Amino acid sequence: MKNFMMIFVGKEYVDLGLSPDELQGRMEKWFAWGAKMEKAGILNGGEALTPKIRRITGKNRTVTDVTSAEIKEIVGGFYLIKAKDFDEVQEIAKDFPDYDLGNTVEIREIMVFDN
Repeated sequence: MKNFMMIFVGKEYVDLGLSPDELQGRMEKWFAWGAKMEKAGILNGGEALTPKIRRITGKNRTVTDVTSAEIKEIVGGFYLIKAKDFDEVQEIAKDFPDYDLGNTVEIREIMVFDN
């Protein structure tokens, strides 16, 4: 088994103007998806990220605070998954709750370095 990260990219809920009921429904889908992966023994962790961003760039280390509303897409969170290959993670990603919002799942394999 290998370690993968599913990175969730798209618009933030706060920027979409979802009602409290819509937010609750979304969260229920997320919890159900996470529970399904936990039951299968493949979820190794994950977190939602706040929409506040601080970027430090360039040779002079310029600091800029950005909000999710200022950028087209934002990384909203991630899950750490154990799977045999990309195809298996792609199958898991079919249940991602936010495809209907135009959001994306990016799958990355975690590098393992020998000491």
